[in-house]
Amino acid sequence: MLRRTPPPPWIAMYHSVDTDRDDPYRVTVTPGRLDAQLRWLRARGLRGVAVRDLLAAHVRGAARGLVGLTFDDGYADFLRHAVPLLRRHGCTATVFALPGRLGGDNAWDPLGPRKPLLTAEGLRGCAAAGMEVASHGLRHVSLPPADDTTLQDELRGSRDLLHSLTGEPPAGFCYPYGHVDARVAAAARDAGYAYACAIDPGRLSGVHALPRVHIGQRDTALRLHAKRRLHALRRRAPAGLPTAAPAADVDADVDAQTGTGTGTGAYAGTYAGPRPGTRAS
Repeated sequence: MLRRTPPPPWIAMYHSVDTDRDDPYRVTVTPGRLDAQLRWLRARGLRGVAVRDLLAAHVRGAARGLVGLTFDDGYADFLRHAVPLLRRHGCTATVFALPGRLGGDNAWDPLGPRKPLLTAEGLRGCAAAGMEVASHGLRHVSLPPADDTTLQDELRGSRDLLHSLTGEPPAGFCYPYGHVDARVAAAARDAGYAYACAIDPGRLSGVHALPRVHIGQRDTALRLHAKRRLHALRRRAPAGLPTAAPAADVDADVDAQTGTGTGTGAYAGTYAGPRPGTRAS
C-alpha cells in the first residue's frame, strides 16, 4: 500500500500587530483581526505554538492539532498587542528579533511607516511571557548576496547577542525577506540553529528552509481555510523533518496537543535539530 506523503507543517507568518492602517507592504494586522484569527484556530481544535515547540512535537509524533505562529522583525507591538492575545487564547509564538537594531525601527522599509522595534527589556519580557525569541539576523539584510564575513555576523553574531540578552541560545533563524539559497541555509545550520524559516523555498525546503504562509489583515475565516488547504497542496514536506505519526488532515477538527514533552534525550521537549543521519537542507 502506498503511504501518503504528509503535508508540511502549517506555519503562519505575521509581522506587525497595530491599529495603524498605513500599511503599504501589507504586513500589519489589527489586534481585533488577530483575535478573530486565533479564535478561528481554537474553534477548530487547533492551537498556535512556537516553531521550536511545533518541531519538538513532530519528533514525538504529537503535532496533530498544532500550528506554528511566527512574528517577523521583532516589532514592539508584538509585546504590547500580540502577547496578551496569544496568552488569552492559550497560544504561544516565535518572535524573530533583530538584536543589531534593538529599540530602533524598520529603517529597511523605504515606504514606512516607521515602527519601533523591541528593546532588550522587551525581548526579555517576551521570553518571560512564554514566547520563543529567535533570530532574524542583526540588521535585516538579504543574505544570499552577503560576503562571508557579513553572513557570519548576521548568523552567529545575532545568535550570540540574543543568547547574552535572554540567557538562552536561540534555536531558530528567519531569513530576512525570505531570501535563502543553499549556501545561506548551510551556514544557518553550521551556525548552530536547529531550524530556520523561509517563505516559499521550493526545492530548498528543509528543516533549515521551512515554508510559511503569510497571514494579513484581509485573512478572514474563508481565506484562512483556503490558505490552510492550499499550503498542503502547494508546499513540499521539508527534508529532514521527523514524521513519527501521520499528519492531521487539513480539514479535520482535532484536539490540540500540549506542545511540551516529558521524555528524555536530545529531542524531548525542545527541538534540537534533525536526527543524526539526515540532511536538513
